[in-house]
Order: sequence, then C-alpha cells, then structure tokens
Amino acid sequence: MVNWVVSLAGPRRISLEPCPPDPLGPGQVRVHTCYSGISAGTELTLYRGSNPRLSKDWDDVTRMFVPRQTSVPYPLVGFGYEEVGEIVEVAPDVADRQRGQIVWGIWGHRAEAVLPAAAAHPLPVGLDPLAAVFARPGAIALTAVLAGDLHLGEWVGVFGQGVIGLLATRLAALSGARVVAVDRVPERLTHAGRLGARTVVDAGAESAAAVLRAATGGRGADVCLELSGAYPALHEAIRATAHAGRVVAAGFYQGQADGLGLGEEFHHNRIQLVAAQVSGSTPAPGMAGRWTGERVADTFMELVAEGSVDPLPLVSHVVNAGAVADALTLLDRGAGDVLQVVLRF
Repeated sequence: MVNWVVSLAGPRRISLEPCPPDPLGPGQVRVHTCYSGISAGTELTLYRGSNPRLSKDWDDVTRMFVPRQTSVPYPLVGFGYEEVGEIVEVAPDVADRQRGQIVWGIWGHRAEAVLPAAAAHPLPVGLDPLAAVFARPGAIALTAVLAGDLHLGEWVGVFGQGVIGLLATRLAALSGARVVAVDRVPERLTHAGRLGARTVVDAGAESAAAVLRAATGGRGADVCLELSGAYPALHEAIRATAHAGRVVAAGFYQGQADGLGLGEEFHHNRIQLVAAQVSGSTPAPGMAGRWTGERVADTFMELVAEGSVDPLPLVSHVVNAGAVADALTLLDRGAGDVLQVVLRF
C-alpha cells in the first residue's frame, strides 16, 4: 500500500510524492487524513526559501540560531500542522481511541500518518471536521491574545487580518476588548467587522495610529497585536500604542527590519514589546502553571464547538492534495480573496 506525502525539493518546487506506510507500534494509531490546512506564514517561508531554518541551525542548548554546517536537507517532507482525519487502525494497547473516530492534530501534509494516540485529539461531537484545521492557527491567535493580557473595555489594535489575525480579532472581542482591525485588503476587513471589530482601518488609505489615538482621546491603544509579520506594520502598531502600553509581536518576521524605527515612538513612549510564539510551554511567563500549549489548543476548539468562534467562513479554497503546487502558488500570489487554503486527501 502506498502513502502520499507533500515534498518540497527546493524553493517553489512542491509536489505530492509516494512513500511507504509506517508500521503501527505500541500506543499508536493510524490516521487517514481528510483535510490538511496550509499555513500562509511558516509554510510560505519554507516554500519561498526565506525561513531561517533553511540557512541556519537551531541550537536547542543555547537556544540560538547558528551558522548551518551542512546543506539544506531537501527534500523537506510532510511539513504542515493543521490536520484532521479518521482513525483507521489502533494498537492493541490503546483503549481510549477507536477506529472510525475523527481526530485533529499535527502530522503534516500526508495521506496517512502513524502517531501516538494522545496526539490524536477527538473532534467534538457534531462539529464539521473542516473546522478542525483551525486548531493550530486558533492556538496561535489565542496565544497572542493571552500574551496581550487584555482587559474588559480596553482598546486593542489587531494588525494583519489574515486567518490568524481574524481569529485574534474574534478572540479579542470575546475578551471584552474594543477591537480596531487593520489590514490593506477590503475583503479581510469585511470579515473582521463580522467577527466583532468595532472599527476597521484600511492601512493603505489611512494611519491606524491616528485612528486609534482619535478613538481614545489621544491616548492610544492599550494593547496592539501584530500578526502580519511585516515590519512597517509592527512600527505602526508601536506608534498606535499608549505610553507604557504593550505590543505583542506574533507575526513571523523575515529578513532585516526595514521600516521599523525603534528610536522613535518605541523609545519615547516606553513601549513594552512582547514576542508570542505558540510552541512554548506557556503563552506568557506569568501564566506558567495554569496555561499550557495543550490547554490553549483545547480551549480554542472548545470555543469553536460551543459556537463562540466560527472559523468555517475563513476557508476560501479546498483543493485536492494532488494539486498542492497550485495551492501554494495561490497563497504565494497573496490575492485578497485567499484566506485558508485546505488540501483534501
């Protein structure tokens, strides 16, 4: 029997390739993939060849990037982190998972995967399986919101209204914040308004900092969340933030920081700049012992299951996995009507 896996042979060289199936071991389940969402952030940086892990090695001991000693190990196989599928085989020692169960998790763009039973999270009853591709993007958005330490009635700017930014807009509004959503794409701002943004700003037409300061009597936003990964947007988020306020940088920034002037409002307004990254053990140091990465993802899926968050309108394209090259080209083009692109296996 042949498995199929997405393979990256080099920048913008993507295909679906055959590979042998993995054997099933103790404590494991075999999952047939139904859907696998494509990240418009991390995965696009791999596809374009700009991801720092392609030119440097990450040292787990020093927690630093260091010069790469070997060439990039192309092909990169099976990257991806937004999967949902059906359990088709269960190891004899696994008692809490069953064949036919729909589960979500992270196993990459592949038709079939063998993984620890605990890594296959059961889909809440009655939920559309397609919604589960948002478990990881939702966790990224919720991590940013938690790191922002938002409070009821505060003004919050959310910069970047891609999939993760739109989810953060919804989660910030649920937290009681007065959300101002910022982007350059009108269609995405329309989504933001539906998801609870009080005001939307077309960054190509007006200054988000000016809008937020006008809305707050000149004070500025209490918190800004930057999710676009663009340095000029991070600079504008800093400009929009009140004296001693907080900016959460949750985008995946590439290259040198062109457009970011730290000697300006950042310095003079004593802005607190916080990095949010979903792979940590807790969203913020002050949450250690209460919030874990697993709790963040589970909480987002609970919010989806109870109807507080509806991510399905953010699915813009579902394509057969064999057309993965077309799907990545679609995302790479960056058209305004492209949000969540999903591979169907």
